[in-house]
Amino acid sequence: MSPRTNEQTVGISGRQLKISNLDKVLYPETGTTKADVLRYLAEVAPVLIPQAIWRPVTRKRWVNGVGTQEKPGQVFFRKDLEDSAPDWIPRRELEHRDHANTYPLANEPAVLAWFGQLAALELHVPQWRFTPEGTAANPDRLVLDLDPGEGAGLPECAETALLCRALLKGMGMDSVPVTSGSKGIHLYAPLDGSYTSDQVSEVAHELARSLEADHPDLVVSDMKKSRRSGKVLVDWSQNSAAKTTICPYSLRGRSRPLVAAPRTWKEIEDPKLRQLDYTEVLERVADGIDPLADQGWSGATAEDRLGKFRSMRDASQTPEPVPAEPARRRDGAPTFVIQEHRASSLHWDFRLEHSGVLVSWAVPKGPPLDTGQNRLAVMTEDHPLDYGSFEGTIPKGQYGAGKVTLWDHGTCELEKWRESKEVIAVLHGRPDGGLGGVPRRYALVNAPGMGAEKNWLIHLMEDQPAPDGPPDGPLADAPDAAGLPAPMLATKGSPADLAEDEQWAFEMKWDGVRALAAVADGAVTLHSRNGKDMTASYPELQELAGLVGDGALLDGEIVALDSSGRPDFSRLQQRMSPGKKRDVEALAGKIPVHFMAFDALRLPGAATGDGIRHLMRSPYSERRTALFDAVTEGEHIHLPIAHTGTLQDAIDTSSELRLEGLVAKRTDGRYLPGKRSHGWIKIKHEKHQEVVVIGWRAGAGSRSGSIGSLLVAVNDGGALHYVGRVGTGFSAAELEAARTRLGRITRKTPPADDVPAADRRDATWVSPQLVGEVRFSELTGEGRLRHPVWRGWRPDKTPGQVRWE
Repeated sequence: MSPRTNEQTVGISGRQLKISNLDKVLYPETGTTKADVLRYLAEVAPVLIPQAIWRPVTRKRWVNGVGTQEKPGQVFFRKDLEDSAPDWIPRRELEHRDHANTYPLANEPAVLAWFGQLAALELHVPQWRFTPEGTAANPDRLVLDLDPGEGAGLPECAETALLCRALLKGMGMDSVPVTSGSKGIHLYAPLDGSYTSDQVSEVAHELARSLEADHPDLVVSDMKKSRRSGKVLVDWSQNSAAKTTICPYSLRGRSRPLVAAPRTWKEIEDPKLRQLDYTEVLERVADGIDPLADQGWSGATAEDRLGKFRSMRDASQTPEPVPAEPARRRDGAPTFVIQEHRASSLHWDFRLEHSGVLVSWAVPKGPPLDTGQNRLAVMTEDHPLDYGSFEGTIPKGQYGAGKVTLWDHGTCELEKWRESKEVIAVLHGRPDGGLGGVPRRYALVNAPGMGAEKNWLIHLMEDQPAPDGPPDGPLADAPDAAGLPAPMLATKGSPADLAEDEQWAFEMKWDGVRALAAVADGAVTLHSRNGKDMTASYPELQELAGLVGDGALLDGEIVALDSSGRPDFSRLQQRMSPGKKRDVEALAGKIPVHFMAFDALRLPGAATGDGIRHLMRSPYSERRTALFDAVTEGEHIHLPIAHTGTLQDAIDTSSELRLEGLVAKRTDGRYLPGKRSHGWIKIKHEKHQEVVVIGWRAGAGSRSGSIGSLLVAVNDGGALHYVGRVGTGFSAAELEAARTRLGRITRKTPPADDVPAADRRDATWVSPQLVGEVRFSELTGEGRLRHPVWRGWRPDKTPGQVRWE
């Protein structure tokens, strides 16, 4: 440490930074020092970086402090990166009309610390980010700056903000307020990147004019100071690609260390609303309050995941790729690489792409190729994505010295990712790779009991996918008698099961019967989840043959709608049982069904020699785009849109429509025929359970001579487990039809061994051949259904498929 400047070198996420003069007062009125500023920037990094990452940062520096209200300090406005900047500062060059500037990027905590060392207190950014190619993308947010004129203040800004919120809501846009740390309020509304800065500016300008027209005594959209007295300027101009706005969570260079602080709408409605200083913002961050979190870049992390990797390597001494910038997620299917590493001891490096890095394990004996083996896998530091193609010799004296060769590499399907606990992935390697040219499903399970937290077990799973076909060819997983694959299945879950660092789309859950619809020779065939041909039961769905060409194979749900247009499972029940063609056509006229097509497995096209575009190995987002491009909606054929906003928005929509729930789907996930995947997670508003009917008890009173209740069971551990009696939810006609059906399959003994004596009394037992579905409130401690209500028969399911949801 130098006594003259108190200079010292500190390590921040693998970076080395010189800092000095920590006791220098930057805010005289409050005595806030440079050390206080650096502490603020370090603690606020987890919420600031997601707002600033990949945006060019313009800085306002107060080298000698901000001064006082009477005597403000000198400020320096800086766009270009300082010549003294460390080499590791991420940067991008931006071409202006007559010159170019090189801007720093606030992509990691060490950059924020460097800003603090320079007393760059205010960080200003545009509404767009750089693309991976270094060009300016379309804006990802709309901003309105509510600036009070003389005679107006924060209360008027809050009133205007509420008016703006209502107008934006009417446009389908949710907004978040930010008290600016100065005089006014900023509003941010997320965009999907489809519109240019000029287009967004035009919309914002029109919104400001509209507010001014409706509220002329409060709002003005003209920047002339003469018109702003006593009013609030709705400044729309900061949506220009050339303009910047103070970054959320940035300090302000005022007499006090105030902050551009994201707020809740409840706070905006509070008459005591005021600007917040940095200590108050730190308390909010510590309490997990971040109203702007949903608008942060999903790939941004407070801790640079490659910091440890960089700290262990000298880029000038090793041929390994050592990026200067933090990890950044990329589009497309995740990748994997397995490298043979002849270091001090031979081992294999097993790496899977996740959250913008290659998560890595060292496997001393190599990945198992036999399902009977468990092998040790030691988790190591995350590696950059560029490492996926690295081969070479790491010199002696460097970390990991030795020869590295590619053993196998390709794409992977991440079926499950429980951070620090469990990973399940299917790897698709090279035809000549070490995995043998066939897909391999591996499970990795953390095993700290083996001596250390970083110890895992890697296991080749018993359930392996079928070999891949040609690069664009079909998959042969679990075909039925008609040569069709089994549908992919969803896993029951809750919002907590959706990883925040993954992209999800949300589809409504339709209360009907799952079906695969195949089009060939101008006709449609329909098969249920268990491969049963349902074509004859739904003649109106032949309409699909006229809406998409031969060769199409679509996944979807057959539903019947009630008078309000909602799926009604009980109405669909009347269409499920096959009958004579004349009767089926008559029913179709009274109770028409609809096919909700939500996925495309095959479509007509020229992608392969057979003229068919095979899509099961394509990401969900690509399959959905292809579906909407190739299929036209009709009277009975529909293409329901997926929600790509927040999960809560989708849940609210599902509830408002009184639907069964929703299914969250990973946008980068492949279609896994016949597999129940964590890439599809169903979230229900009600608890439903498929059941196997094992008997019935006679009714009394109005049900005398009929069925009083059905006795039902669920497969559990290879045997039927009794789960209770269902006596409500039936019509008289349904009970009569049920008695006729069950009368054909009676037996003398109960199919389940654990039926209690009270429920055995007077029971008539039946062979476990029929499947139904119930709604219930909860499970008892004995594993019984509490308050079950009958929903209907499920002829599309077999008893062997009935498991606990």
